[in-house]
Amino acid sequence: MAMTKKQTLSWLRNISGEMATTTLATLETELPWYRAMPPGRRSAVGMVAQTGISSFISWFENPQSTPWIASDVFGVAPRELLRSVSLQQTLQLIKVTVEVVEKQLLQGPPELRESILHYSREIAFAAADVYARAAEARGLWDARLEALAVDSILSGEYDQELPSRIAALGWLGHGEVAVVVGTSPRMVDVDDIRRIARHQHADVLVGVQGNRLVVVIGRRVDEESDHAHPASFMDIALAMERSFGTGAVVVGHTVASVVDAAKSAKAALAGFSVAKARRELPRPLSADDVLPERALAGDPLARRALVSQIYEPLRDHQLDLLGTLWTYLETGHSLEATARELFVHPNTVRYRLKKVAQVVAWDPGNPRDAVTLHLGIILGSMSEPNTSGSRSP
Repeated sequence: MAMTKKQTLSWLRNISGEMATTTLATLETELPWYRAMPPGRRSAVGMVAQTGISSFISWFENPQSTPWIASDVFGVAPRELLRSVSLQQTLQLIKVTVEVVEKQLLQGPPELRESILHYSREIAFAAADVYARAAEARGLWDARLEALAVDSILSGEYDQELPSRIAALGWLGHGEVAVVVGTSPRMVDVDDIRRIARHQHADVLVGVQGNRLVVVIGRRVDEESDHAHPASFMDIALAMERSFGTGAVVVGHTVASVVDAAKSAKAALAGFSVAKARRELPRPLSADDVLPERALAGDPLARRALVSQIYEPLRDHQLDLLGTLWTYLETGHSLEATARELFVHPNTVRYRLKKVAQVVAWDPGNPRDAVTLHLGIILGSMSEPNTSGSRSP
């Protein structure tokens, strides 16, 4: 004998408790992740399943109630449950619940079986919507947190929260870090930058500061990466070069970890500000390749680097490399004039200049290197406490 809708609803309400009990037992049997959950979260998941059954009965009574399905079913779950249960697991939960309900409805009228199929589709879309909104909110929050982390690195205002902010972003970088600064394009494709980083076995923090695009790069350590031959930061920056706008792309020097990234950022920003002084502008450009320009612009990091890398090694060498080079530079790069002034043979001058190139890695015979060396000597002599502390030619 066919049941009226009122009778069907009464029958559904009578068996709803049995369906809920059977559903929880089936979840325990078929879903390992459900069994492994702590009791509190397992109870919350079970509440979602039970609410889904109750919501189906209400929906069957009024099919036009679709818009409130999501809030009705998933609203009973605590917020942290969305973070611990994935969308795939939620769909598995829906599948098990629907299968249990379908078996229970075999004794009911045929229209119930059609209704549960329709309802399961609606609830699946509702679940997807809930997770999509959560993902969107999470994405907006991550973007704000990433911007805050990059701001802290650029400003150099380190605080105790910086490591936790970076960790909250899922930072996978391990060990050394470098900062890249370039012009921001009209539309920044952050996803492309991240995709390139993954291919280079690196992780990135990306920030836009006015017309500047800033990328903090750290190498990832995983099963696929080559630990013995990791890509250099210049190589990674070269792969990302297309993501920047026109103009300079400057790579700061390498630092030990992401919490020291402010030092690399300062070098990259200083290099970016003076890169226009280069007649030929390679992309990317190392911040150390514009040390003389940075020093002339007043960058204290560049000045200290020139003194420590040029003046001090030459001053402390057992040969008179400092005096020889200084004389050579100030006599118009003339071997003979330098030899006459120092009362040595030109071959001695030639030998000492080769030694300079070995000691400081800048070649006096290269015009640009000669400028860098001369500036390093000038800054070094100015840093001496008094004239007797320096070696004049």
